[in-house]
Amino acid sequence: MPGKFYGIGVGPGDPELLTLKARRILESADLVCVPRSAADRESLALFVVSRALQKEVPVLELSFPMTKDRSTLLDSWARAGETVAARVREGKQVAFITIGDPMFYSTYGYLLRHLQRHHPDMETETVPGVTAMSACAAALQEPLTEGEETLAVIPAAYGVEQLSPVLERFDNVVLMKVHRHFDQVLSQLESQGLAAGAVLVSRCGYPDQTVHRELSALKGQKLDYMSLLMIRKRKGEAR
Repeated sequence: MPGKFYGIGVGPGDPELLTLKARRILESADLVCVPRSAADRESLALFVVSRALQKEVPVLELSFPMTKDRSTLLDSWARAGETVAARVREGKQVAFITIGDPMFYSTYGYLLRHLQRHHPDMETETVPGVTAMSACAAALQEPLTEGEETLAVIPAAYGVEQLSPVLERFDNVVLMKVHRHFDQVLSQLESQGLAAGAVLVSRCGYPDQTVHRELSALKGQKLDYMSLLMIRKRKGEAR
C-alpha cells in the first residue's frame, strides 16, 4: 500500500469535537506528526488526540521555531517536509495533527506547500477541523456574525497596529492568540468605547476553559497562549 500524508485538524480542545473522518484516519495511521516549538508547554493537538483514540499511535515531533526570521522558518519547514516525505516514501500513512483547522493560521500550510513543490507525486489529503473562534462562539452561545454584519480575524502577534482601523471598519473582530498584547489591545478598546462588547476566552474546549467579560480585571496579568478575544460592536441588537 502506498504511503500518504494527511493534515488533520483536531478542533479547539474538546476531544468530542474531533470529526468522524479525522478519528477514522488517525485510528489507522502509522505515525502521527506533532508540531512543537520552544514556547509549547504541551502539544495541545496531541492532548486532544490521546483522549479521543482507542489506541496509541507512534508520535514524531517536528520542530518549528517561534521566530519571524524568514530564512530560519524556510529551513525548519524544509527539514520537517523532508522528514515527513521519508516516512511516506516508506509506505507509511502519516498524519500531521494541528489544533483547530489545518488551513487556518496553521504551520501545516507551509509543510504542505513544501511537499507539493518538492514531492508533487506524493498523495496528500487535508481534513478540516473546528476553528477556535467557532468553538468560542458556541461556548458563549453568541453568534460571531448576524445578518449583514462583517467580520475580521487578526493574529494579534502580527496585527495589533492594524487594530484601530479594523475596529472602525468591521462590525465584529476576532483577535487570535492575544495573550502577549492584551494590555495594548485593551487600551485600544477602551479608547474606542468597545471594551464592554468584548469577551476573552482562554483554552476553549479544555477542562480549564475560562471566560472573561470584565477585561479590565485582566490588565497586567499573564494570559494563556490559547487566548482569543471576540469583539462585537452591536452585540445583542434585535434583527
